[in-house]
Amino acid sequence: MNFFKTKTSWTNAEFIILKLCIASAYVCIGSYFHYFIEKWYFPILLLFAITSIWAVYLWVKKMKHQD
Repeated sequence: MNFFKTKTSWTNAEFIILKLCIASAYVCIGSYFHYFIEKWYFPILLLFAITSIWAVYLWVKKMKHQD
């Protein structure tokens, strides 16, 4: 059984749990390495902004193709 070739479908509600899990791990790691991350704060924030816009664009594009 190849774990990476198994196809699944997720609902938006199921993704909430996955996203909360990942976000809580990031918060824990970020709080533990606060002084290390402090100097990289602006580039990480910029990366977050760019990827957020990109993700919303892809999501809207995907929703339009379903109609």
